[in-house]
Amino acid sequence: MVRLTHGPRIQGVIDIPDELIATQYAYNGAAGRAFVAALPGLAGRFLEEWGLRRDGAAMYGMCALVLPVVREADGVPAALKLQLVDEETVGEPVALRAWGAAGAGAVGVLGHDPETGALLLERLDEGRPLSGMAGGGGVPGGSRLVGEVADARRAVAVLGGVLARLAAVPAPEGLRTLGDAVERMLAAAPEAVGRLADAAERRLLADCAAAVGEVAGEPGDRLLHWDLHYDNILAGRADAGRAGEWVALDPKPLAGDPGFELFPALDNLFDAGEVVWRFDALTEALGMERDRERARAWTLGRVLQNAVWGTGDGERELAPDHAEIARRLLGAG
Repeated sequence: MVRLTHGPRIQGVIDIPDELIATQYAYNGAAGRAFVAALPGLAGRFLEEWGLRRDGAAMYGMCALVLPVVREADGVPAALKLQLVDEETVGEPVALRAWGAAGAGAVGVLGHDPETGALLLERLDEGRPLSGMAGGGGVPGGSRLVGEVADARRAVAVLGGVLARLAAVPAPEGLRTLGDAVERMLAAAPEAVGRLADAAERRLLADCAAAVGEVAGEPGDRLLHWDLHYDNILAGRADAGRAGEWVALDPKPLAGDPGFELFPALDNLFDAGEVVWRFDALTEALGMERDRERARAWTLGRVLQNAVWGTGDGERELAPDHAEIARRLLGAG
């Protein structure tokens, strides 16, 4: 979450970017509209209650507004995160605290309000996402310059190291589980396959579902981030004792198999020619070389999960990058 905004000020407290408003209205309906309407009051409340002052332009992602702040009592830089609480975000403070206790390389929690979901987080260097090292990605089926590929591979190695530390932590009780998710996606798979217009894509998605079915009985128990891509890893700050460290943020946590974590790093900054290399590098980082087929099946599960969501919204084709990832991994089997 590194996008900055200087949009219209509401009640003199925060800037609510049009993009955040649009996504909340589109994806969350009445709940999203209520969340946007409540943002000025929430910001004002927690700036006062937690003794914070604004310290820079607001940042935002798909589902949250983040205000750079400083704690007035001790001058510690922090980030006030305001987001709608749902099944994906409700476990965020639980996961971050579990990773923090294990020294696993996730952003620190300085405060949390369970009722609203407001979080006060350690401030990271928002100007240094890992995507800056990785570059801009490639063209499906195309090629990249040697230096660009080398930079992207260094970023994959960093992400793999972060991922391995996170996935080494057992999932706390009470989080959503991959077991529940896979049961739902397999139940919805036949209908999703049938909604695709192209016969080759129908066969491809059916192959994904078959692969997932082979591993569904062992969903795993590790603490998963679920959305670990290159923009969700930022450089740590020296004033927080994190100089030289890459730190994960914005999890949508669940309990499950680490193989379910690989897809975002294949899809984000997509490069068709690097899919298999990235997959192999990440399985190695996770110590899953001997479980490569299981990791492949769970990665195909992410393709299936996205297709179930997409066809449920009326789409009749797979996202091109997702389809290519599936083809490359099935071909590499």
